[in-house]
Amino acid sequence: MSNKRFGVAVSQHLKQWLTTVAFSQPIWQQRALMLAIVCWSAIVISFGLVSPLPVLADDYNHDFRVGADFAGKDLTDSSFTKANLRGSNFSHSDLHGVSFFGANLEDTNFEGADLRNATLDAARFTNANLTNANLEGAFAFNAKFGGAIVDGADFTDVDVRRDAQTLLCQSAKGRNPVTGRETRDTLNCKT
Repeated sequence: MSNKRFGVAVSQHLKQWLTTVAFSQPIWQQRALMLAIVCWSAIVISFGLVSPLPVLADDYNHDFRVGADFAGKDLTDSSFTKANLRGSNFSHSDLHGVSFFGANLEDTNFEGADLRNATLDAARFTNANLTNANLEGAFAFNAKFGGAIVDGADFTDVDVRRDAQTLLCQSAKGRNPVTGRETRDTLNCKT
């Protein structure tokens, strides 16, 4: 049943109920009923304004979103599996638990992004900007980081291959402004 037909059906039933039940009562009961309906409506409306529905995760799997602007967005638990996001902007976005499995993230801006517990396996971060990003607990074992900027990034408990770790340690510097951790320490770089 479509939303329009459903609305019409509800409207017809409400009209029938009002004419047969509500208005056949004494006036004081009619007023009490109307007051109750108004009060319940106010409660339902105020609950919706105070407690909005939670944000649902979005599915961008296999999408072609070259140069897309996701800056400052809450994309918690969304999926970008095998998406082409080259040159996109995710700066200061909440990407907690997001899947970028096999995604093309070349030249993408993740400055200040929250990538905690994200799936980054097989993603290509070639020349990506990860300045001050928090990748704590992310899984990035087969991710490619060639030319990536990782100044102030936090890699605490991130699974990366030894060759990727060596590459990242060559340019790692700075302290993450949110966690206060040194990038080189979070990558377990040798001094």
